[in-house]
Amino acid sequence: MATVELTKDNFTDAVASKDIVLLDFWASWCGPCRQFAPVFEKSAERHDDVLFGKVDTEAQQELAASFQISSIPTLMVVRDQVVLYSQPGALPEQALEDLIAQARNVDMEEVRRQIAAEESAQGSPGSGGPAA
Repeated sequence: MATVELTKDNFTDAVASKDIVLLDFWASWCGPCRQFAPVFEKSAERHDDVLFGKVDTEAQQELAASFQISSIPTLMVVRDQVVLYSQPGALPEQALEDLIAQARNVDMEEVRRQIAAEESAQGSPGSGGPAA
């Protein structure tokens, strides 16, 4: 499967369309972004069940800002609409393949329990959350 260019108009539907989504935040003037592009494309050809989305940070500044992208390339892994990984920097091919394997092996029920526990703790008195 080829990569998909994501915009603010198609982002939500695209991310919801697959269980695992890899996002490459990039710009045409960025040398490391151009070096990483073929690695990302090659991996996209190997994994039909994963959406490989590219976000041009110049054309999609609002979308990049919403994810607080301050350095490119930034690679993000989303599974079941939960961000599992977000780091700036290009990855070598094997590291990208390892990251995809790790994303497949994440226990999403455990992730949801952790998120619920964090949200609960943030809302309890004395936790820095809103006062009652």
